[in-house]
Parts: sequence; C-alpha cells; structure tokens
Amino acid sequence: MQQTAFKRIGLTGGIGSGKSTFASLLVDRGFAFIDADAISRQLTGIGGAALSHIRQIFGEDFIAPDGSMDRSKMRALIFAQPQAKAQLQNILHPLIRAAMADKEAAFNAEGKPLVVLDIPLLVESASWPAQLDGVLVVDCSEDRQIARVMARNGWTKAEVQAVMAAQASRQERLATATWVIDNDSDDTQALKRQAQAWNPA
Repeated sequence: MQQTAFKRIGLTGGIGSGKSTFASLLVDRGFAFIDADAISRQLTGIGGAALSHIRQIFGEDFIAPDGSMDRSKMRALIFAQPQAKAQLQNILHPLIRAAMADKEAAFNAEGKPLVVLDIPLLVESASWPAQLDGVLVVDCSEDRQIARVMARNGWTKAEVQAVMAAQASRQERLATATWVIDNDSDDTQALKRQAQAWNPA
C-alpha cells in the first residue's frame, strides 16, 4: 500500500541546462530517481517494447540497421511534421508512464520518502504538474543553452534553436517552479553546492 507521505518531485530544464548533471548530483546524495528519457531510450533501443509500434506506424525506414529506432531520422520527421510528433508520443507516453509507475512503487515499498522524476516535457504536459508535489527547474540563459549543446553535440545554432522552439520557454518553466537551480555558469562546484543544499521538505 502506498504511504501517504511519499512525495513526487518533478525535475525539468531545457536542453543544455545541465539538468542531467544536477540529477546525477542528487543521486549521489541518495535520492530515489527516475529518468523518463532513459526509459524512452530503452523503449526505442534494441529490443525495446515500442519498436513494433514504431515500425507499424512509421515504417521500416525509421528502424536503424542495429534494430533500434533511427533517432536522427525520427527527430527530423517530428520537427517537420507535428502530427508525427503526436503519433510518437501516443506510442511512447503510456509505456513510459507505466514503467515509471512500476519504479515508483518499488521505491515506495523500500520506504523511500520521495522520488525525483526527471521529466523533459514536464511543463509541456497537460497532466504532469498536477500529479507532482513540487517542480525543480534547472535554469540557465538561452545563449548558454545554445553554446553548451553546440559544443556537446556538434549541432549548428539553428539545430539547437529548433529543439528549443519545440520545448517550453524559459519563462514557462520558471513559472511552474517550486525551486530554481541557477546553472548559468560552467562552475561545477557551484552546481554541486546547490545540489547539496536543496531541501525538498
């Protein structure tokens, strides 16, 4: 039986915000953690549960030679065709939510007081915010996002901006925040200090 004290904290941030780095620091502190994007990659990776549905809806062209979803081809399609994005989300979101629920139940059974849920599209979701006990936003300037992703992924500025345009704006994320983590510098020690100081109580 789920304990009433069990809390669910959403973690989000735009591409290049440093959200994944901050998440790893929370894991180091011992927080229970569930990464929705990692679950999505499992579902679309080799042998993933979503592949048969993706093959059926989008065709064999969107399956890579190794049997996983061709992520670059799919990314190009969903930016060009909003309907394709909705079709992919209709396949993935129920599977992701089911996997997250299983992991949550396991953490709750272990007696964990809360779980941090890394949800990339938390702000864009119509249903997620109402299901959470708080939202933790890792924030930085848009210029910083662009510079980090260009350096990390080798993308052009236009490619990064296209991804950012498909995400919630910085202002929209901040409007949902219960806590804001400032990561507008590349000072990893400053980010670590914020992770150590964060108190969800």
